[in-house]
Amino acid sequence: MFETVTLALDWLGVVAFAVTGALVASRKEMDIVGFALLGTATGIGGGTLRDVLLGTPVFWVHQPAYLVTCVLVSALVFFTAHVPQSRYRAVLWLDAVGLALFAVAGAEKAALAGATGLVAVAMGVVTATFGGIIRDLLGGEIPVILSREIYASAALAGAATFVVLAALGAPREIGLGAGFAVGFMVRAAALRRGWSLPRYRPRPGAPRDRH
Repeated sequence: MFETVTLALDWLGVVAFAVTGALVASRKEMDIVGFALLGTATGIGGGTLRDVLLGTPVFWVHQPAYLVTCVLVSALVFFTAHVPQSRYRAVLWLDAVGLALFAVAGAEKAALAGATGLVAVAMGVVTATFGGIIRDLLGGEIPVILSREIYASAALAGAATFVVLAALGAPREIGLGAGFAVGFMVRAAALRRGWSLPRYRPRPGAPRDRH
């Protein structure tokens, strides 16, 4: 049952991120091959890095259906990208869904692989953010993770919520649901209200000792 829930989250996250990659390709007016490349790299990028760091088999190598799905989703977006009024807003909101899904799915997969709580949280953040970084770099966009709004922190909050609840003995379904809800709500609030963490401000350095 645990693996089934994690697998479902993985699939939903892959699809959501593949759509965002294809939408970025549409904004750059790429051909269908560009759509497939950007959608696939975004959909599987975070999970690939997670599996490599955990030393586990890379999920899409043994399940090529993930690759096929990313390509099909990207092709579908190629013909329907004109539907949303603002493709950039669609990217941001679908990215928020994928971020929250991958945060808990990545943490769950790390936990199942025997990782400690801290490592599981880190893997959740890696899974949730790396695909978006690849998407934005390949698409010539400023990575969302570098925006002023809360982004990686939302993934951190979602993954940490799941890990803490699991450590307290809560059923994994509740932990996964709560982790997704927290991650998505934090990111959604950042999008709507422009929330951001305090940023570094330049200030004078300490005076040099002349002696």
